Amino acid sequence: MAELTDVSEADARARLDGVRKSIRFMDLSVDAVARRKCLNAIDSILQTGLILNGPEVESFEQQVAAYCRTACAVGVGSGTAALYLALKALRVGPGDEVILPALSFVGTANAVAAVGAHPVFVDIRDDLLIDPAALEAAITPRTKAIMPVHFTGNVCDMDALTAIAERRSILIIEDAAPAFGASYRGKRTGTFGILGCFSMNPMKVLGAVGEAGIVVTQSKTLSSRLRDLRYHGMRDKDVCLDVSLNARLDTIQAAILAIRLETLEHSLERRARIAQQYKAKIANVVAIPPVASYVRHSWYHYTILCDRRDELAASLERRGIETRIYHSRLMPGHPAHAGDLDSYPVGRTAVGKILCLPMHDRLSDDEVEYVSEAIVRYYGRST
Repeated sequence: MAELTDVSEADARARLDGVRKSIRFMDLSVDAVARRKCLNAIDSILQTGLILNGPEVESFEQQVAAYCRTACAVGVGSGTAALYLALKALRVGPGDEVILPALSFVGTANAVAAVGAHPVFVDIRDDLLIDPAALEAAITPRTKAIMPVHFTGNVCDMDALTAIAERRSILIIEDAAPAFGASYRGKRTGTFGILGCFSMNPMKVLGAVGEAGIVVTQSKTLSSRLRDLRYHGMRDKDVCLDVSLNARLDTIQAAILAIRLETLEHSLERRARIAQQYKAKIANVVAIPPVASYVRHSWYHYTILCDRRDELAASLERRGIETRIYHSRLMPGHPAHAGDLDSYPVGRTAVGKILCLPMHDRLSDDEVEYVSEAIVRYYGRST
C-alpha cells in the first residue's frame, strides 16, 4: 500500500474520535415527491383493475427502448428471468456452451444451467470484468454464446468482446443487470449484443419495489418471441409454442419504474460524484478497480479491494458504517457449479479482498468523508 499523504492522523482523530455515525450501505426509502407519484399511479391501476398487462407495461417498455436507443424492450419478472428468456429466445439449450466470467451473482450461471446449457467460466481482469483473452481461449465448437457481466455497473471491454464474437460467429447476450444507464464510448449497455438483460429489483440504480427486469433488442422478431416466452410460451393465451415460465412484469412495478426513470440521470450523476469523492480520499490505501475513460459507470456498488478485508469491515462496523461483500465466492465455487478454482487466479484473489462501501443517492458528502477517513485511519494505524 502507498503511504498516507493527504489525511493526517491528527485530522482523522479530530473527525472520528468520540463519533459513531450510522451509515447505511443502501437506502431504499422513497422521497416524498416520488412516493406521492407512486401512490397515485398505484391508485389509478387499482381503480382500472388492469393489474396484469396494463398499459403502463407497454409505456415503460417504450421509454426504456428510447433511453437505450433500441427498437424494442420487453418487460419481465426479474433480472434472472431476463437472462433465462434471452437464452430461450435464442434457442440455447442442451449441448450448448455459454462462456461467462467466474465472478458474478450466481443467477448468471443458474440461468444458463436452467435452459440445459453448460456454463463455461473464465477468469477476470483487475477491473473485475471478464478477460477477453481467457474468453477466446475457452471457445469450442459447442460455444453458442458469450455472456459478459457488467459487474458493479462498470462496463466490459466491448471492443474486444464484439471483435471476438464477430470473428468467431458467436452470439453476445449482455448480463447488464447492475448497469442500467452505464455506457461504453457513448453507447448504452445492453445494446452491444443481440440481447441485453437488466435487473430492476429494489437494490438497483433503477429499482422497482419488488422483482422486475427487462430485455432490450434491435430485433422485432426476437422481441415477439420474448413476449411469447414470458407467459409460458403462450401466444394469444391459447397456444403454447414453447416450454417456458410465467415471467411477466407486473403493471404496478412498470408504473413505479417509469416514475423512477424520470430521475435516473440525477441518480447516476450523484453516484458518480460520490465515487469521485471516495477515490480522492482512499486511492492511496486500497485498490480501486480501474474504469476506462470512455466508460460511464453506473456505480451500482462502490467496490474496493483491500488487505485484511474482514478486519477492515469489522472496524467500519464499530464506527456505524455498514458494508457488504459482493461476492465472497466465485460462481464455480458454489456446490451447484463446482469447478477448479485454480483456473481463475485473478478472481480467486479478488473474492478475498472485495468490500463494497455505502453507495446510494442519499449519502451525504459528510458521510462519504466519514467513511473515507475511517478507512484511511484504519490502515494508517495498522500498517
